[in-house]
Amino acid sequence: MATIDINCDMGESFGNWQMGNDETVMPYITSANIAGGYHAGDPHVMRETVELAAEHDVGIGVHPGLPDKMGFGRRKIDASPEEVRDYVVYQLGALTAFARRHGATVQHVKPHGAMYSMLSESPDHARAVMEGMLEVDDDLIYLATDMNIYEVAQDVDGLRAVFEGYVDLDYRADRSLIVEQTLEDRDPELVADRFVSIATEGVVEAANGEEISIPADSICIHGDNPNAVAVLEAIHDRVEENDIDLVSLPELV
Repeated sequence: MATIDINCDMGESFGNWQMGNDETVMPYITSANIAGGYHAGDPHVMRETVELAAEHDVGIGVHPGLPDKMGFGRRKIDASPEEVRDYVVYQLGALTAFARRHGATVQHVKPHGAMYSMLSESPDHARAVMEGMLEVDDDLIYLATDMNIYEVAQDVDGLRAVFEGYVDLDYRADRSLIVEQTLEDRDPELVADRFVSIATEGVVEAANGEEISIPADSICIHGDNPNAVAVLEAIHDRVEENDIDLVSLPELV
């Protein structure tokens, strides 16, 4: 039986600004990456999202970003490895407090946006973040968004890492993602086909038709896509048809 985790970025609203479909998406996933308040989120949204995850027995992770709410954490900021490490530790600490309040724990770390890009391009920044999270809790799992980061994670003593893939975005032949500027409905059946392909064979078809290797144990679904629930329903149908077991991250490392 193939095993796979489904993760989703959540808690990215703040104040009166609403982002995503957290309540309708949460029942379909196994891991939630919750914004830590820098690129999105606020104390009330963090509490509400933790409560929602705990209610559905979904694993809790922090989704730390650069301090850039106006740019949604997608703009580059000149920061040293030590500064980025502190950004992550700060946001991890905040989410950990909310999790403990509800009798839950934080299980993983998945950086967001421009921070993720920074870690992908700089092994020094990636290593600083990974070592910093281990200093807080050596049971934490790093959810690696690309192979550059995943390779660094393999060299950090004591770190457990899981590689993630994407099925509601297209890949280039070099395994980089094609990120669309506007959110549009995704074909649920096509996305479900990709999910099964990665979960059972570790491969997916790139935009040019080439089959590429995506050795992922977790798959990210974008909860802010307009038809995210329809996509997740199609995936769950295929999970049953193909004898795929949905598990949380700690069961994969």
